[in-house]
Amino acid sequence: MADFHQNGNIATLHNLRTRSLADMTYELETFAQTRKMALILPCLYSELETDAMPKILDELSKVTYLNQIIIGLDRADETQFKHAKEFFKGLNQNHIVIWNDSPRMKALGARLDAMGLAPAEQGKGKNVWSAMGYLMSCENSAVMAIHDCDIVTYTNDMLARLIYPVANPNFPYQVAKGFYARVGDGKLNGRVTRLLVSPLLIALKRVIGDRDYLDYLRSFRYPLSGEFAMRSGILPDLRIPSDWGLEIGVLSEAWRNLAPKAVCQVEIADEYDHKHQDLSDEDADAGLNRMSTDICKAIFRKLAADGTIFTPNVFRTLKATYYRSALDLLEAYYNDAKMNGLTIDRHKEEQAIELFAENIMRAGQFFLDNPHETPFIPTWNRVHSADPGFLADLNAAARADEVDYA
Repeated sequence: MADFHQNGNIATLHNLRTRSLADMTYELETFAQTRKMALILPCLYSELETDAMPKILDELSKVTYLNQIIIGLDRADETQFKHAKEFFKGLNQNHIVIWNDSPRMKALGARLDAMGLAPAEQGKGKNVWSAMGYLMSCENSAVMAIHDCDIVTYTNDMLARLIYPVANPNFPYQVAKGFYARVGDGKLNGRVTRLLVSPLLIALKRVIGDRDYLDYLRSFRYPLSGEFAMRSGILPDLRIPSDWGLEIGVLSEAWRNLAPKAVCQVEIADEYDHKHQDLSDEDADAGLNRMSTDICKAIFRKLAADGTIFTPNVFRTLKATYYRSALDLLEAYYNDAKMNGLTIDRHKEEQAIELFAENIMRAGQFFLDNPHETPFIPTWNRVHSADPGFLADLNAAARADEVDYA
């Protein structure tokens, strides 16, 4: 994707293949002398048993500019936590495995629940939120990055390129979002971005009119990527969705809190592949079925917060407009794939579009039926205001788990 096109809304930082990883690493090491950098890895225990995670560990062990790595571990019992600690011993950096299911962490969760501040549900959003809380409690990192733990094509230059825009003190960027082409095994991947988000944003613009927020989201080449970096100063006021709308939610928070010139997207890989979610068309609470609904809800909430009025008629019109837009884009995707020797199963793609169209209506109905819903995890500023000692206790609990379950 070696080009230099700028969309005019946010800066796009390309990989023009003119700089070596060694040269960029040297500069990052220089930045790290005055701007400590941390990496957060939200991880399911099951991901330790995949082919992706050992490669990620091997690549991260080569990184020399990180101050610490924070692994948020979900869905693990005591034996699995001990195994995870042993697994991550291969990292050369200062690191900690936070066992989110430990008795201490559950007690802290109950404490939040008593104040009405507990995350609404378990999942990646809560994992990332907890890891950010631990990072803030350490008070020793100016920059942080996050990426998923199921990237089968991972190389450490992905991290270097992701973190560079916010680590460079001469750049104005507070948030950097990674992008890449989703191509693998001879297929065009990225179904939710291609078949839901892109046509939905087009349809929204046609139905509700121009919105700066819609232009902003459409500026991102891959808005659902799980890779982003940010300066730590914005973390205390960050509202993270508790459902699968995390990636859209983070972009929306950057839109709410920052000027457009403080946000960029950066090309981090020529090739990217990870664990593919099932469509799960028969189970609304699983796979891409659930994910697509949560993404729609996240977009609708943000537009409503900016003054857009939604009614059942609007959602019905939006569904029809989306469906036509998605089929038009599918034709372009098919031709693009064909020209590049890739395959697309048009039948399955249209099945996905039909499911996503129904989920637009489902998300819209949920939005209308639950006007009092508070879908965001409280900001860490609010938690600190309600319980000034909570972050210190979170830090102490994570460290005590590391020692007691050796």
